[in-house]
Amino acid sequence: MDFTFSKKEKLKSSKVIDLLFSEGKSVSKYPLRLVYVECDNDDNVSLKMGVSVSKKHFKHAVDRNYYKRVLRECYRLNKSILLDNIDKKYAAMFFYQTSDRLSYAEVNEKTIQLFTKFISAINENKTV
Repeated sequence: MDFTFSKKEKLKSSKVIDLLFSEGKSVSKYPLRLVYVECDNDDNVSLKMGVSVSKKHFKHAVDRNYYKRVLRECYRLNKSILLDNIDKKYAAMFFYQTSDRLSYAEVNEKTIQLFTKFISAINENKTV
């Protein structure tokens, strides 16, 4: 498995981000939240991911940047869970939504739980 987070995989399009917030569905596993929408991206990538940490919870940019790095690393190491189980193209945004300062190990564990919850959510929608 490829453990990279290349430029093609990063969610940069403001149109897609607007679509995420207007029509996206979400799953959450405290303190993480994943908002996703099925989309047609031109790149040969099945999942485009963005990362965000709220200024409301972390006033200092240093703290926000730390948790964004942690989220990107958790995604990078666990993206095989997602890529092995999705068959359509998705755009997603990954949020850290608390002022609690969790350790990397705790965030990684919650990321795995969140990704499995996401897989079950899209599989439920597939059968309906």
